[in-house]
Amino acid sequence: MRATRWVVHCFVILPLLAGWSAGSPLASADNRKHARPKITVLYDAFGEDIVMRKDWGYAALLEYGGRRILFDTGNNPNILARNARAKGVDLAALDFLVMSHRHGDHMGGLAYVLRVNPEVKIYAPKETFGVYGSDLPGTFYRKDPSLPTQQRYFDGEPPDIMRFGSAWPRANFHLIDQTTEIAPGIHLIASVSQKPGTLELHELSLAIDTPDGLVILVGCSHPGIDQIVQAGATINPRIHFIAGGLHLVTTSDADIEKIVGTLHDTFKVEYVAPGHCTGEPAFAAFKNAFADRYLYAGLGSVLEIR
Repeated sequence: MRATRWVVHCFVILPLLAGWSAGSPLASADNRKHARPKITVLYDAFGEDIVMRKDWGYAALLEYGGRRILFDTGNNPNILARNARAKGVDLAALDFLVMSHRHGDHMGGLAYVLRVNPEVKIYAPKETFGVYGSDLPGTFYRKDPSLPTQQRYFDGEPPDIMRFGSAWPRANFHLIDQTTEIAPGIHLIASVSQKPGTLELHELSLAIDTPDGLVILVGCSHPGIDQIVQAGATINPRIHFIAGGLHLVTTSDADIEKIVGTLHDTFKVEYVAPGHCTGEPAFAAFKNAFADRYLYAGLGSVLEIR
């Protein structure tokens, strides 16, 4: 099996990448089709790129197999716009967008994306009466035929399916409530948090099944990164790479060590590039455990398989 190396490109070599940025005329469709997976961090609260603006939230562009996927949109539309311009990323040219969950620091920049790309297909978690829209069968509520018609919902004859609006009524949402392959080798892992504070929160993670194993991009991992990886292992038991927020920002050192050990020893994760809500103590713990298989993934970083 060929060796795989992950390289982190930061601001200091931005000029070398400019000709191959997503919006560049030099980046032909054929070049993008045959490019290796690449993740560009567009939104986070730490980083080395002095042009981009730090803020609490997360957004990343994943390019693979000729497709350009925006994963989350950060906290603020103006900051997302600024950071995308700084990296030469054209958000008007996306194949689709994935919203991991309904928290504001992941969906706040959606207004900017819809301004430049109003028809973009958006995959989002399906929740009852969710912010991205939802539907329920007309049988969901109890009925009492003894009431007069004017006291009954829909005069006693509800529609078969009741559809509920979203905060973005013109957006092209596609709601996901189970793990789904949305394109060849590209999966959305659907999970639900059972943790205090985020109980019943639905979350989507993006999983790319590559020849080297599964690449998983996570938003906040509210259901637990161990639960997400376990679900991903049913797609491909070899977990090659994990990037994004692992939601350990307020977790105790003892519990952080348990999670690090689970990913390192149980799931045999090969590379990690934690960001966003992973937390500073967890950054240190992962770096200590994974050594040269820990990749820095601050704002502006470009993670590319070579």
